[in-house]
Amino acid sequence: MEALLPILIQLISGGAGGNLIGKLLPNLSLGTIGNLIAGVLGGGLGGQLLSGLLGADVAPSGGLDLGSIIGSVGSGAAGGGVLMAIIGLIKKLLAAKA
Repeated sequence: MEALLPILIQLISGGAGGNLIGKLLPNLSLGTIGNLIAGVLGGGLGGQLLSGLLGADVAPSGGLDLGSIIGSVGSGAAGGGVLMAIIGLIKKLLAAKA
């Protein structure tokens, strides 16, 4: 269970990050549910990319120390916001083309 907690934190903060970016950039918003789904996916992907590919140990032991929690929240929110913005931009470009 302790190993799943950082992933759960990343998913939740990703959803929050996606909704926050959707509110800040209404022209890229996918709607509340769309922002949430894109944010959750981005939160999971962002957290895994930061911890795996970039070598930044977001949650090295899956522990509950403050540094791991802050790293999981930050990477999840950033990943969720970025993925939501990318999907929103693609949707906007495709709508303008049609």
